[in-house]
Amino acid sequence: MNPNSINRRVFLDRSKTTVGLAALASLLGKEGYASDVLSSPGKSAASPMPQGVGQGMHFPAKAKRIIYLFQSGGPAQQDLFDYKPLLNEKNGEELPASVRGEQRLTGMSVNQSSLPLAGSHFKFSQHGESGAWLSDLLPYHRDIVDDVCFIRSMTTEAINHDPAITMFQTGSQIAGRPSLGSWLSYGLGSENADLPAFIVLVSAGQGGQPLYSRLWGSGFLDSRYQGAQFRGGEEAVLYLDNPDGVSASRRRAQLNAINSLNRHQFEREGDPEIESRIAQYEMAFRMQTSVPEASNFSDEPEETFELYGEDARKPGTFAANCLLARRLAERDVRFIQLYHQGWDQHSNLPAGIRGQAKETDQASAALVKDLKRRGLLDDTLVIWGGEFGRTAYSQGVLTPDNYGRDHHPRCFTSWMAGGGIKPGMTYGSTDEFGYNVVENSVHVHDFNATILHQMGIDHERLTFKYQGRRFRLTDVHGHVVKDILTDA
Repeated sequence: MNPNSINRRVFLDRSKTTVGLAALASLLGKEGYASDVLSSPGKSAASPMPQGVGQGMHFPAKAKRIIYLFQSGGPAQQDLFDYKPLLNEKNGEELPASVRGEQRLTGMSVNQSSLPLAGSHFKFSQHGESGAWLSDLLPYHRDIVDDVCFIRSMTTEAINHDPAITMFQTGSQIAGRPSLGSWLSYGLGSENADLPAFIVLVSAGQGGQPLYSRLWGSGFLDSRYQGAQFRGGEEAVLYLDNPDGVSASRRRAQLNAINSLNRHQFEREGDPEIESRIAQYEMAFRMQTSVPEASNFSDEPEETFELYGEDARKPGTFAANCLLARRLAERDVRFIQLYHQGWDQHSNLPAGIRGQAKETDQASAALVKDLKRRGLLDDTLVIWGGEFGRTAYSQGVLTPDNYGRDHHPRCFTSWMAGGGIKPGMTYGSTDEFGYNVVENSVHVHDFNATILHQMGIDHERLTFKYQGRRFRLTDVHGHVVKDILTDA
């Protein structure tokens, strides 16, 4: 950039309106907009503004934080939550053409000469006062069914993993948009100055479809809003610790010198990313203390590990990440995203899904119970679900002992708990084959609109102007699913 040139940001900083903007920032306190009004490169006067001070940007929030347990690969809903006895009755019979209609199939099953219906190998029963159906794969979920809202009528357009996961996380099948956590960080800011507002935990050692850092990226938003990935083990964040021989005071002096040079460069060039770089250096310095404290389980009593399971003692496992998520929630991290791969059972489903359920069932239920007993569930929104569901028919050869299921975006199940969501509820339904939604369809955009609503955000008003267009998480779609809200 020409040192003599001036951009919009620099003009505002140097104009007399700075006084008014600074006063507004002081009123907004910790709200994300307090800094964005002064520094966001994409914000214009017509961009949404908070209606008041507090947790809600547009209205009072029901949830202060989110823990999102994303089950990558597409869990088979008819083997977990959506009981379909007709599939067992008609096991091996052809999927009726009237049920499939004009729906497309993936390239993995489109050339099959037959699409035989596959009944579940697992037994279903009802639990809790709500009478929710669960398969015997999920024994620990039985304890939380009256705290959870099961949404059986989820639907999306994407039929393959990458665009489907990208759709859930960013509101678009095409990469490059900001992730859900980034939108929340941008809109609401952070409640803890010593930890990032958006933290990502990926189960270690899992196979399956790859995950990319762009799923928790900030897209065209400022880089300060991207997710920070924590890892299992002694070094939760790579390169965070000082090298041998470098003391904290020496690191502080080094940062002061670097920040001085960066501020000088910013005064000359006016590039907002320079200020973001300064902020990220400062955050990393504070995280040298806050991250080891949050990720150290030595102060957890034995009953915690009994609740979450023995895997919680092993860094990087799903169980350990669930426990870490609870600890981060206690420290007011705004958005905690867990990813667990391996739900993509095109073949050998009975064995594969049994292993996945064993790895995730106890810890998922434990997280809900743990938050509840600590008084955190009321204002923490917990979400469980994948990018799509699985087909009612078998991919490949159906045998008495084995079957697989292909991708199916038309209907699948997710669940929510806490954060102002009605507990002990099952919302929406599918047809008797588990192939189509027949009541209360919930699209990905509706799902995300509802998540934002519970955090006090109107999904139509949280926008960012980029390349001449105002973007939002829900694109130009979506409505809040009010029937599942406690205050509806």
